[in-house]
Amino acid sequence: MTAIVIPAFNAAGTLTDLIRRVNGCVSDTEVVLVDDGSGDATAAVAEREGARVLRHVRNRGKGAALRTAFEFVLRRSEFESVVTLDADLQHIPEEVPKFLEARTRTGANLIIGARARRGTAMPFHRRLSNVVTSGLVSARTSCDIVDSQSGFRLLGREVLEAVQIESDGYEAETEMLIKAARKGLRIVFVPIETVYANEPSHMTHWATTKRFLKVLLQEF
Repeated sequence: MTAIVIPAFNAAGTLTDLIRRVNGCVSDTEVVLVDDGSGDATAAVAEREGARVLRHVRNRGKGAALRTAFEFVLRRSEFESVVTLDADLQHIPEEVPKFLEARTRTGANLIIGARARRGTAMPFHRRLSNVVTSGLVSARTSCDIVDSQSGFRLLGREVLEAVQIESDGYEAETEMLIKAARKGLRIVFVPIETVYANEPSHMTHWATTKRFLKVLLQEF
């Protein structure tokens, strides 16, 4: 069984569509949504759509939300893997089966959705951020990391058991990747599409960039 993990903050407007589309394209799954201190109806909408809802009283960050979800999954023996995707519909729910198929076909421990850069709607600043951060993480891990910042991922249960993330923000996904590589876990990539609106990339924020660099240079 697979847990579909959705970290969410003030995402009530997209959750009905997201959860229904996830449930429509996969079976033998449970949607686990972490309401990260939302001030809107995020939790109510998710519960109405049948999701398991875990709540933070205050906003703690994406990494903290993922950690809460992973701790829940590890307490449930029926979950063999986790698929993480964002709540804002930048990830296409109908692509979840790609990750499950890749897991079956390759036996990989960590499967990451890789976004195309050229010939897509990815804004220039995101392409630049993606190229730079993926290059730095590749150098750090001695692995060919195609897209280090993609939050659309499948993690086998063995990854959650072997790797614990400590970061609270968006840098947690980089921490997970570095630690998994250092553990010798197998990482593969599958191509995905991503829908872009006009929202800024979090990696362009100086505070987030500093946290990313701290994780990148930290010894694990």
